[in-house]
Amino acid sequence: MADNAGMQQGSPAIGAAGLVPAAPGAGGTEGSGAAGGSARIAVKKAQLRSSPRPKKLEKLGVYSSCKAEGACKCNGWKSQNPPPTPPRTDQQSSAVNLQEPCRSCSHTLGDHVTHLENISEEEMNRLLGIVLDVEYLYTCVHKEEDADTKQVYFSLFKLLRKSIVQMGKPMLEAQDSPPFEKPSIEQGVNNFVQYKFSHLPSKERQTIMELAKMFLNQINYWQLETPSQRRQRVLNDDAAGYKANYTRWLCYCNVPQFCDSLPRYETTQIFGRTLLRSVFTVMRKQLLEQARQEKDKLPPEKRTLILTHFPKFLSMLEEEVYSHSSPIWSQDFLAGALGGQIPIRPVISVSPVAKPSYYSPSPVSVEPSTCGSVSPARKAAPASEPSAECRYGSPGKHLPLCPCIIAGGEKRKPTEPLPHEDSKRPRVVGDIPLELINEVMATITDPAAIPETSLLSAHSARDEAARLEERRGVIEFHVIGNSLNQKPNKRILMWLVGLQNVFSHQLPRMPKEYITRLVFDPKHKTLSLIKDGRVIGGICFRMFPSQGFTEIVFCAVTSNEQVKGYGTHLMNHLKEYHIKHEILNFLTYADEYAIGYFKKQGFSKDIKVPKAKYVGYIKDYEGATLMGCELNPSIPYTEFSVIIKKQKEIIKKLIERKQAQIRKVYPGLSCFKEGVRQIPIESIPGIRETGWKPVGKGKELKDPDQLYSTLKTILQHVKSHQNAWPFMEPVKKTEAPGYYQVIRFPMDLKTMSERLKSRYYTTRKLFMADMQRIFTNCREYNPPESEYYKCANLLEKFFYTKIKEAGLIEK
Repeated sequence: MADNAGMQQGSPAIGAAGLVPAAPGAGGTEGSGAAGGSARIAVKKAQLRSSPRPKKLEKLGVYSSCKAEGACKCNGWKSQNPPPTPPRTDQQSSAVNLQEPCRSCSHTLGDHVTHLENISEEEMNRLLGIVLDVEYLYTCVHKEEDADTKQVYFSLFKLLRKSIVQMGKPMLEAQDSPPFEKPSIEQGVNNFVQYKFSHLPSKERQTIMELAKMFLNQINYWQLETPSQRRQRVLNDDAAGYKANYTRWLCYCNVPQFCDSLPRYETTQIFGRTLLRSVFTVMRKQLLEQARQEKDKLPPEKRTLILTHFPKFLSMLEEEVYSHSSPIWSQDFLAGALGGQIPIRPVISVSPVAKPSYYSPSPVSVEPSTCGSVSPARKAAPASEPSAECRYGSPGKHLPLCPCIIAGGEKRKPTEPLPHEDSKRPRVVGDIPLELINEVMATITDPAAIPETSLLSAHSARDEAARLEERRGVIEFHVIGNSLNQKPNKRILMWLVGLQNVFSHQLPRMPKEYITRLVFDPKHKTLSLIKDGRVIGGICFRMFPSQGFTEIVFCAVTSNEQVKGYGTHLMNHLKEYHIKHEILNFLTYADEYAIGYFKKQGFSKDIKVPKAKYVGYIKDYEGATLMGCELNPSIPYTEFSVIIKKQKEIIKKLIERKQAQIRKVYPGLSCFKEGVRQIPIESIPGIRETGWKPVGKGKELKDPDQLYSTLKTILQHVKSHQNAWPFMEPVKKTEAPGYYQVIRFPMDLKTMSERLKSRYYTTRKLFMADMQRIFTNCREYNPPESEYYKCANLLEKFFYTKIKEAGLIEK
């Protein structure tokens, strides 16, 4: 911090898996050595706390005043033979002698620690932690060059030193205590997401929430510049206000990350708009610059998020941060947005232990499956190999992930709780009142209030038929397997033979001998689907408990029982069975026909299991894709679609209640009967209450010929520009493979010329939208350092210059 007097604010590396901030006094911008410093402190504390009690007393005696008779004024025991500086690593630690005299007052070590003789081990370890924090801050004070920072370190050093002497807990003495401003940065960003993006579909809204979390994490681990550095960079600024916030940040956020005897708070939760304004501009600039520099290190799926969406997100947020009239910083924002009736849960909540990361993938989605799968034929693996090849029969139409726990051929009772079921979560500020939920639920659970959904309805869950059949006892699910230790059960053997027949029939290219060997292998189990006493489907699998995963081998449903949801219900039962047995990962190899089915069952190509865990246990096959599924023990999979249905009904009822509260019907417009042909939009009664806002004003040419002439002139200027060459014609597939998979709505200058000739552009907005799409598409497909990207930026600037010259937008 102080060792880099002329440095800019630090920023965590783009896309890093989990960086930690710079330690106090460490200097540098990215905390590269901070992780090691923090780890070293933790290791030292662990070593010291595991030392013998006499060694702990010796350490605490250094910070304990003498208790000998005669009012000795010695403020800490000093050894007659102090350790060398720096300490030698090969030196053996000598035994502690409580009778050893102090070099300063000649009283024994025991006289300095008499007050510690009867304290508990836990209390002694707490004091030892403060001792190491004191020593660390002492080093920081001497290394720090910035006067303001040094002063804070010294104050904290004295505070902790006093806590050791008084055997108390460190309490910061300040006029103000956290939070220092309301709403906090975190709440402001939550409000921003609600204010700007609440209308988006859930998928796009999830992307915005990921960006918001990313931004909040960056602030929590951002290194603030010192007040002296800021004074050099910003001349006209509230220096006193920034210094106060900087001191608070050091005391409550930065130093406690390494000195854990001090209470620690997240920056985004105790500071508000004032601090954000002081760091936002520099932070935004450095983050975007670093993103461009490190773009090659980013996975392709993160590149668009960080290079395209994140800059736009920051630009929109910047407007709200510096706007004097932005509603997101109002204490009454939530109440105003919702009519003061139903508070909402915060959209974003950053964990205190979260590390700065530019992107955290969302959990695997759970959605209905709609397709069957057929596996390719492969050679059978030798019997000596520990792995089993996997095959997928065509299970018909499959449904959402849902489990019903089964074990050893016995079904779990529907009322039996999940073994990993979490305790009730605490109520969160912003939750819908429980009384209102109960009132709505009373109507939801009333059979007369909700008509039964037909199984043929478009709104019914696709696993509903299978679930109802199971409840009526038409179908059953059992986990079975062969055993060499127990007397064979005739019924189970018959089911195993039936499973072998189903797999052989549905997988005609698979050697029958190989299927038989795996189905009857005692190491393999099969979840069987029984209907009218006979096997109609199943999933064969092998569990590897020591490795933490299960390999799915075969999955099939007999052809005349498909399109009934049995395949998905099988998978859901299998998931709940594994949750009960505390195995939360599936691995399987899928051919090109099976990938779609497994994706809809929650599988993905992003394997959560470390490679070292499964290499040697399952084999890699040509032409097949390894896929994995991570189970969530909190999800009741077999009832998942029912829960979602109830949630939708609750939301629907809540919306209806809210609409009833705010609905207001205005009389129709009568001005058109009186001959008026056009009125301003803002004059329509109730239009502003819907959330409509007037767009930026510009000159809209009413004469079609004049508009055509103006747009034609502008387009000719653009096409004549030296940087227009990449955009003259549509992109050819041969020149840019995959372009039309990335860019859904292509546009080019030739197409715009044709549209202009056909008089398509009836307003300036249509013309400007098409031109802007050219630049946006280019920047989305091409990396920032490319020639095309630069051309797009330069041509865009030229285009808007011409638009302003023509008076189509305000200058």
